[in-house]
Amino acid sequence: MKIWFDLSNSPHINLFAQMIRELEADGHEVIITCRPLANTIDLLDLHGFKYEVVGEHYGGNFYKKLFGYPIRVMQLRRYLAPKRIDVAISQSSFHSPLVARLLGVRSIYMNDNEHAMGNVPSFLCATKIMVPEFLSMANLKRQLANPKKVVRYPGVKEGIYLWGLQQKLDGQGPRAQRAGKASVYLRPEPWTAQYYKGSRDFLDELLLGIKDHVNVILLPRGKAQGEHYRDPKFQGVRIVDTALDIADIAPDCDLFVGAGGTMTREMAVLGVPTISVYQDELLDVDRYLLAQGTFLHEPKLTAKGLLDYLANAQRKPANRALLDKGQQAYRQIKQAILAA
Repeated sequence: MKIWFDLSNSPHINLFAQMIRELEADGHEVIITCRPLANTIDLLDLHGFKYEVVGEHYGGNFYKKLFGYPIRVMQLRRYLAPKRIDVAISQSSFHSPLVARLLGVRSIYMNDNEHAMGNVPSFLCATKIMVPEFLSMANLKRQLANPKKVVRYPGVKEGIYLWGLQQKLDGQGPRAQRAGKASVYLRPEPWTAQYYKGSRDFLDELLLGIKDHVNVILLPRGKAQGEHYRDPKFQGVRIVDTALDIADIAPDCDLFVGAGGTMTREMAVLGVPTISVYQDELLDVDRYLLAQGTFLHEPKLTAKGLLDYLANAQRKPANRALLDKGQQAYRQIKQAILAA
């Protein structure tokens, strides 16, 4: 079987990496396409995958995104047509279901963000829609999803791959027991995301207030954001533009502060003390994880508030219930790919 993965953003590599390796080991041919966004290409190289860069990312402007959408669809169609794929699968790639429809092959579209406008064409074109168990059917219908196409998987998207890291990361003691300052990892807001309507650069004051007290490792979402935080006033903040593996971040991280997104949820599921400072309306997935007590939501977090919280923060074991659900979801998705 020829299986096409369109990995259009950096979180998708970790999501599908183990599955891609298993499928290849089972004798299936895997075709990977991507676009230059965030650390997507760096992560693909880190994992040693073969891939083809098709198209580009058109930034945060809605009209540029709208203009670029059919361009990349046709670029993907042109690249894939001679390869005669059997099935397409993607997470949040708005291009993949339409390309698969044009090629006359079945497609599996996964998403856990009910605010993404690209869900509308994706839901219409996909053969199967796979979403986490808690996502509202009302929201899915509002974006024109046919309930007959919808298949729910247990838990959260992050559990689908984090269960494989459980043994490696469980039992990591709090870094306060080791020498030196505590390490705070920080992931800013998604400047170029269509769904994000919150503030920009609102973390600047927080960074200035903590950088002399803790080791701050900032993980920017793209080059422009990295350049913003290289301003001399942020001297002392370590900017990491290159890809970092989850297994590198989690053991060293005493506190993760994220303005939403996959990485915030990853750390929360793994038991790392986590604070979300997301400024926009929370997604259903974040409400679900908040109800599980996996992280705090403090959109107006101050430097003092962070340092006070850090003084008593303790790493927990990875959330076993969510990881067990993730393993079930992994098997469910793989079966869906291989279904005749």
